[in-house]
Amino acid sequence: MKKLDKLILKSFWGPFTVTMSVVVFIFLMKIMIFYIDDFVSKDLTIIDYAQLFFYFSLITIPTALPLAMLLSSLMAFGNLGEFFELTAIKSAGISITRTMMPLFIVAICISIFSFFFNDRVSPWANLKGYSLLYDIKTAKATLKIKEGIFYNDLPGFSMKVDKKLENGKMIGMVIYKHDSRSYEVGNTQITLADSGRMYSINNNGYLVIELYNGTMYDEIVNGNSSRPSFTTSTGEPVKVSNFQRNSFKHYKMVESLSSFGVKRTDEQQFKYHEFMKNVGDLSHTADSISAIHEAGVKNLIPNSKNYFSFQYRQEVDKKIEPGKWIDSLYNATVPDSLKTEILTNAKSAGTSMLSFVESNDTYLHGQIKDENKYRLELHHKFTQAISCLVMFLIGAPLGAIIKKGGFGVPVLVSIIFFILLYVFTIQGDKYVKDDILAVPVGAWMANSILFVVGLYFIDRARSDSRLFEKDVYQMHIKKLRDKFLKKWGRKPILNS
Repeated sequence: MKKLDKLILKSFWGPFTVTMSVVVFIFLMKIMIFYIDDFVSKDLTIIDYAQLFFYFSLITIPTALPLAMLLSSLMAFGNLGEFFELTAIKSAGISITRTMMPLFIVAICISIFSFFFNDRVSPWANLKGYSLLYDIKTAKATLKIKEGIFYNDLPGFSMKVDKKLENGKMIGMVIYKHDSRSYEVGNTQITLADSGRMYSINNNGYLVIELYNGTMYDEIVNGNSSRPSFTTSTGEPVKVSNFQRNSFKHYKMVESLSSFGVKRTDEQQFKYHEFMKNVGDLSHTADSISAIHEAGVKNLIPNSKNYFSFQYRQEVDKKIEPGKWIDSLYNATVPDSLKTEILTNAKSAGTSMLSFVESNDTYLHGQIKDENKYRLELHHKFTQAISCLVMFLIGAPLGAIIKKGGFGVPVLVSIIFFILLYVFTIQGDKYVKDDILAVPVGAWMANSILFVVGLYFIDRARSDSRLFEKDVYQMHIKKLRDKFLKKWGRKPILNS
């Protein structure tokens, strides 16, 4: 390896490592902030958070690689240009394309790595990460009781605490116990206590509520009472209650917490999603859907014959064979009652046929959308990998043209082109899903456009273009202005 290649690679790997870490962290925080409401008041352990961060960090790597490649290559050549090292290299007779060659090889290797990572690791990380996220979202909040506010998340209970002490003791506890009759006759079991405390046992499987110096009130209504029921003169029932009151000095309640905490769902339920599949699975699923769609199209005509009340012979060109039997239908004498019956049957058959056509149209279009969805994800396995190479073709010549290093101008330019990549990708996907473009065209639209942009920047960098220098545009504006003034017979302005 030549010293020039070592210099280029050394100037690249430092920014690449830093920018890759920063970009993964930013994408990870974006995902975490989006789902922050699902984490609040959940009984999550450090292991749960560590697993979630690990899985989603892996998920963000294929998305972060193109941006890191763009930013680091732009910074590398920007730093070389800013400190005139790139000028010295050119003065030695080494072309800009030769200077880019070591990073071009690195970009190819990163693209290959991105493809295999996206094909093998990303489906596994998506399956693990989103299944864990689903379990966290469906888990109930932990017991977070606030002073003076009724807490209703414990199934079967509503409780209020007047004051919470530092030692875990609670003062002034009110507990309403609900049952199946609560919706009909209201709360019939109420417990009041001067003080108490709550704690869990059996690995947070059960909640123990210990109460001190209190009273339990229980009202038994109608069917649950030994007293007879009465009705008014209008026949309306009169509620008759049997009121019970029990005082206690120490009372302990044990309730299950089975509905709280994170419980793992069978991951097989999430494997249908296209993000959970590799190239082989996506291709197999898309081919299966395509075969089902073709079978549905072939069965349309045979199945539609069931909605007609007559049989006819057909030629190869699908036209009805002409014959005298058609004329005989026109000349036949039909009673009015039979005409009404024929029209009713015809209307019913037409309605049934219309329903058959609409349902099959919806079904077949749904099959096409599903097939396009899987084939689109199949192409994205390749497009995300190639986008690393495309971003290098934009970043390296741009750095040589701009001649600015650091995190200032490179970050701004990188964000602009990454947004363009994202917008073109989303727009291409939308056109495919709307059946406007073919799947390959929509999937590769973003890379194709930006690849042409990259070739243009390479051409400008080879010719030492001053594409982003202000005085170049000022000079062109002055020439146009002088030409305009000369055309109208005025003297050109000497000072701009």
